[in-house]
Amino acid sequence: MDQTAASTELIHTHVTFDDGISLECGTILRRHTVAYRTYGTLNEDHSNAILVCHALTGDQYVAETHPITGKPGWWESIVGPGLPIDTNRFFVICPNVLGGCMGSTGPLSLRENTDGSESAEPWGTDFPPVTVRDMVRAQKRLVEHLGIDRLFAVIGGSMGGMQALQWAAQYPDHVFAALPIAAASYHSAQNIAFHEVGRQAIFADPDWHNGRYWEKHRLPARGLAVARMCAHITYLSEEALTRKFGRRLQHAPKDNSEAINLFGEMFEVESYLRHQGSTFVQRFDANSYLTITRAMDYFDLAADSGGDLAEAFKGTATRFLLVSFTSDWLFPTTQSRAVARALNRAGANVSFVEIPTDKGHDAFLLDEPDFHRTLAGFLRGCAMHAGLPAL
Repeated sequence: MDQTAASTELIHTHVTFDDGISLECGTILRRHTVAYRTYGTLNEDHSNAILVCHALTGDQYVAETHPITGKPGWWESIVGPGLPIDTNRFFVICPNVLGGCMGSTGPLSLRENTDGSESAEPWGTDFPPVTVRDMVRAQKRLVEHLGIDRLFAVIGGSMGGMQALQWAAQYPDHVFAALPIAAASYHSAQNIAFHEVGRQAIFADPDWHNGRYWEKHRLPARGLAVARMCAHITYLSEEALTRKFGRRLQHAPKDNSEAINLFGEMFEVESYLRHQGSTFVQRFDANSYLTITRAMDYFDLAADSGGDLAEAFKGTATRFLLVSFTSDWLFPTTQSRAVARALNRAGANVSFVEIPTDKGHDAFLLDEPDFHRTLAGFLRGCAMHAGLPAL
């Protein structure tokens, strides 16, 4: 069942739970797999574990070279020895979400027959809808499997921040600290609209084939690339785009299929977005993109509390750090501030910091020294209160 080895500097593994998982939609997955990476060493009393939750297009390769793209880990500036999430002190776990396409059960996984056995084809669009709550429940199974009863911290940005909030609301006795970064307690109508544009781009791709593209040995690459391009614009800011690209032109690529060649030149920002789209399709599955964007759209932490977000955190002992960025218009500061106010009404121990930057939503992934210092300082303070030994 399990491919786990003893705790070492780096473990790459997965675990399959044969007793399955019940999803919020009512479907039961008879078995499910969670793929994950770990960094650092779990201490003797298992009190130093930090769960890092990835964003929509992320995966478990948080602090090392990605096996498909060859690029550095998406948070190598944050996770590692001597960094804000210090692997000399903490045991870091980063799982691929349920519904993902990097080893965890999702649309790419072989579907189940009625008798529970695996069929010879993937789920595709028949994969049941999942929610952020489902993702967190799958992660909880992983954490328990690793022998950890209480996480020192749960941290994530964007969709990862949604997971951190869900963890704190769903399992308050199992999370000492929660750090939702550039996140919100629900997905706004504007954000749902951007996701829908991306989904429609995938559906419009002639290689979509009703989500069964593997049968034709095709990929809806153009549609998925456009979805990525559209989403990537929301991760940036006007100031960042102007600073990086302005209105500079460059020669268009020699590709007769592209209408851009009618003009002979293209803007640098166009080239950048096209590159983002083309590299994304090499590592991400279109059906997973549909599944995960829908999970974000469904997210509304106050829905089960009569619309009162404070009720979701009533009586919590978890310590919170909320971080927003001034130029983030995808998850603006007003949304983080609303969560902070709800936590205050719930009597929670909460800190809130807005980081000045022109880098937009993606600032949490980039070089932002103020953010890094804030994160490191909060974790140091929490470690002291939790009684973790000093380095």
